Amino acid sequence: MHDLIRRTLEWLRLLFAPGTGKRRRPRSHPYPSLHLTPVRPAPLPRHRSPYGVPTPLDGTASALVRPYLAALEQEAALQQHRRLALVLAADFGIDLDRHLIGAQEVAA
Repeated sequence: MHDLIRRTLEWLRLLFAPGTGKRRRPRSHPYPSLHLTPVRPAPLPRHRSPYGVPTPLDGTASALVRPYLAALEQEAALQQHRRLALVLAADFGIDLDRHLIGAQEVAA
């Protein structure tokens, strides 16, 4: 490596010394600047605690069952009906799905 000390000093000078000013922004603005005043958004309503309401809350107005639990129970009841239909059809030859088109002809 040639001139290691000179290269290191040049690198440090470029790193820490101020620039030459060739690319600096000019002091005067070529375009007129617009002074816009910021618009303040509407304030949010004040927070009110439900415990500070003078009238008691109506408990019957809110759903006490979580919707995913109701859907789970409905799916479990449907699955139980399917299992019953399968057991009756497999063991006893009873078909519970007679509402299907052509199911009576197959069962007969």
